[in-house]
Amino acid sequence: MLATINNHKARRDYFIGDTYEAGLALKGVEVKSLRAARASIDEAFARVERGECWLYNAHIMPYEFGNRWNVDPLRPRRLLLHKKEIDRLAGQLNTAGLALLPLRIFFNAKGLAKVTLGVGKGKTQIDKRETIKRKMADREINRAIADRMKHKA
Repeated sequence: MLATINNHKARRDYFIGDTYEAGLALKGVEVKSLRAARASIDEAFARVERGECWLYNAHIMPYEFGNRWNVDPLRPRRLLLHKKEIDRLAGQLNTAGLALLPLRIFFNAKGLAKVTLGVGKGKTQIDKRETIKRKMADREINRAIADRMKHKA
């Protein structure tokens, strides 16, 4: 099974709008660490700088058997996007309050490392409370339906 690294804080703290899929430029044994799901993107973010997209604060643990080939776990990593996508992202990020967040890192069918990026607008504390209330209400509804179905059978 191929590893998937998810950003659990992104959907909790941000309203996610558009999403993009980008390639991830890795060095050496970083690929092996990602395949072993030894990474964290909870604190990560992306920026568009000088016509390129970069991923910051993505922590990929050094590979256990990598010795001298290991690189800095927090180094900036280049994201591979088409020029039109980068221009569109740069235009969206100029709007105040928007951030570019990695939502998950995964390997596609060809074995290439990919990142799903989301353009997010920060939630306020009130928005977070409303989201929690909505989730709890949905859970109660689903429980009631399940109980009704169980007693019917």
